[in-house]
Amino acid sequence: MSDSLDRSTKINLLKEPVVKRLSEVLDKSTNKGWRKLGEIIVNERRFKVSSDDMEMCSLKVLELEGSPSRMLLRLMGERGCTTGHLFDYLQTLGNSEALQCLKQSALQILIQPQSVAVISGHNLRLSCNAVGKSPVQYQWFKAKDEVPNSFSPDLVISPVHLKDAGFYICRVNCGEAFEFSQWAQVDVLNVAVSSGQSYQSLGGRLKLVIQPQAQRLHVQENLQLECGAVGRPIPRYQWHRNGVPIPNATKRRLMIPNVAQDQHGRYRCEISSSTERMWTNEVDIVIVPRISVQISGAMECSEDDIYAIGGVSSELYLNSLPEQLYATDKVALLIGNLSYQNHPQLKAPMVDVYDLTNLLRQLNFQVVSLLDLTESEMRNAVDEFLSLLHKGVYGLLYYAGHGYENYGNSFMVPVDAPNPYRSANCLCVQSILKLMQERETGLNVFLLDMCRKRNIHDDSTPNVVLRVTANIVFGYATCQDAEAFELSSSGITNGVFVKFLKKRLLDDEKITVVLDRVAEDMGQFDATKGKQALEIRSSLSERRALTDPILPGDSADLARTLSRQWAKAHELPESMCLDFDCGAQIKLGFAAEFSNVLVIYTHIVKKPEDMSFCQAHVTDFSQELDVDPKEMNKETPEETGIYFLSRSLPQHCLYTRVSSLQKLREELEFTVCLQGTFPSMDDDPVHWTKSINIGKPLIARLDLHRAVRRNSCLQTCMMPHSPSHSPCHSPGPENHLHLHHGMHQAQDHSRLSPQHHYLGAVGGCGDSYCDNLGQSRYEPAYDSAAGLSSSSGRMSIPIEASDDINELQTVFINSLQLQQQ
Repeated sequence: MSDSLDRSTKINLLKEPVVKRLSEVLDKSTNKGWRKLGEIIVNERRFKVSSDDMEMCSLKVLELEGSPSRMLLRLMGERGCTTGHLFDYLQTLGNSEALQCLKQSALQILIQPQSVAVISGHNLRLSCNAVGKSPVQYQWFKAKDEVPNSFSPDLVISPVHLKDAGFYICRVNCGEAFEFSQWAQVDVLNVAVSSGQSYQSLGGRLKLVIQPQAQRLHVQENLQLECGAVGRPIPRYQWHRNGVPIPNATKRRLMIPNVAQDQHGRYRCEISSSTERMWTNEVDIVIVPRISVQISGAMECSEDDIYAIGGVSSELYLNSLPEQLYATDKVALLIGNLSYQNHPQLKAPMVDVYDLTNLLRQLNFQVVSLLDLTESEMRNAVDEFLSLLHKGVYGLLYYAGHGYENYGNSFMVPVDAPNPYRSANCLCVQSILKLMQERETGLNVFLLDMCRKRNIHDDSTPNVVLRVTANIVFGYATCQDAEAFELSSSGITNGVFVKFLKKRLLDDEKITVVLDRVAEDMGQFDATKGKQALEIRSSLSERRALTDPILPGDSADLARTLSRQWAKAHELPESMCLDFDCGAQIKLGFAAEFSNVLVIYTHIVKKPEDMSFCQAHVTDFSQELDVDPKEMNKETPEETGIYFLSRSLPQHCLYTRVSSLQKLREELEFTVCLQGTFPSMDDDPVHWTKSINIGKPLIARLDLHRAVRRNSCLQTCMMPHSPSHSPCHSPGPENHLHLHHGMHQAQDHSRLSPQHHYLGAVGGCGDSYCDNLGQSRYEPAYDSAAGLSSSSGRMSIPIEASDDINELQTVFINSLQLQQQ
């Protein structure tokens, strides 16, 4: 390795460009890639890489930009593997392309240009610095065109103008070798700076300089909102409407052509960098119907002009328009029960609740999403849900878990229900509907993803008298006296119902039409054809849709009060920086996966120079939360069971998932422990601790652990029967598919382990799971190839991960190839 990196260099000290190229080569290779490399290391056992570690590496394909090879190299480096060892392994593997990645390059870029946002009229400077075995030359490009007279490491444009905005890259030559820098985006903002204002000395920090403006538009007009911040690196943008992120709205300018009336609301933009976050002002966007009036067959005017037309009755024309249906508010309660104490464990409800939460928030629903509730917790959650309802509100209840149906009444089974369970241990859906009717809701939607088999242990005949209203919709995941199924694979997947529901839920159609289309889709699914079919029951007479706009009624003050009650269940603790006596600084951050699941992460912000090792972890949680110490303080979110937030959480942290927050009776207190080592102390670890109190986060504020209130759904849901301890009924062979032995035992779903695809009943009074091996395969929710890095072409140009730059890179490479020809 005379022309390679030093053999004694630890892998975890390799420079990022080397690791990136090596990971790309090993990821794309089939016969000589990371799996074969892992097999060599596992068999040798020198660096203690286990088969479980290899499985953890394979899960990286579930991430958008995940790399199994990078994860494997990281594990090897942590366990002492050097470049020399890796070189020998790659020689054994016979991967010459990977070996070439370890060769010492004749040219190395030390300083990469950074993307930046500046104000027109100020100075722009981009820097690129490289070293080589001989003198280096520079050439800057804007997109595919050379920048004239730009042959130095620094590209300076003084002053910068709007036309200078774009993407820049630098080519560095050293003899016959050449490298390209990473792309740098330059955003130039046209801002009028008043006297006394200056944005010259920002110190790299973000500065908000353009605020969005409120607007009043007519239907079919174009909505244009603009904001802007300056700083280095260039800010990231995410627009929100009514507190919900707008999909794909990640530019400074938000443009929505041909706006519809339901797109009105309060808009604002989140602006962030790697270290900062800020918000613009929230502005009202009012969208009104465009009403045309014909006078003598020759004149048109807008609704603003109607009142100025003499002798024309505006009321006449307004009444002739099709009626626009509104909700005074939209509220949803989503419950997913997985971890049953006395019944088979489930897996899909967690995925289903998460996906529906995100979709319903896009429809402006206020959503409370909860996992694994006991009977009393479910009753109190329903009670809180009912408290948010008032006249004209659209109320939606989704439940996934075990369930049954007797005499036309559906029962949801809590996680602590005995075996066998009866109506006294469960919640009656029709009883909840009765209480919703008392609040004069505008639309009542129940989506029940559970079995509807008869429970022979429950002979009660509840007498729930419902009012005759034309606003009720039931979507049952399966037909009466039938089972609902969840399908499992090696990844995290949806249940059958939500697999198809989530593709239709955002359609601007009457809710019954949406469910009809879901039923048609399910009917074409081979895995459950003839076993599960969606059943819809409805008394809905109007064309009410989940996409209907919100127009607060006469009870606007009440609505705001109720919204504050809902907001209590979603308040996260503020992130904080902790300073320790040794000079280290730790950032403590929080995120919400569900309304009762909190994610805590710790990050080293500053480490003393004389400290050789530094790590911060959290510990000493309340026993009420039942946090397993073995699953805390993991280096990747997936290791601790955080699958849905892994892309949005900051990197290089230790992560802990705290679930069942509804059980928290007191404020949440825990300890942050800092561990450090110093060479002067023979690397013996030294510990510092800080006690942290973050109050009651998320759903803990609502005290769902309390005794059930007397005026809650208890009085209508509960039936006068005591639980029996007889063996649970199992349906006969004529009622189910072949039993899949071994599926009855409780499974640990906090880990994803490779297993056969199987078809299992979601709920019911039976314990049967249905085997579907060899008949059909269920497609996982995530593409198994997603996130694999690919080679960036023979020129190996480092790029940022954005659609703009990906497209630009293709054009740029093609232009260079044409020049070479």
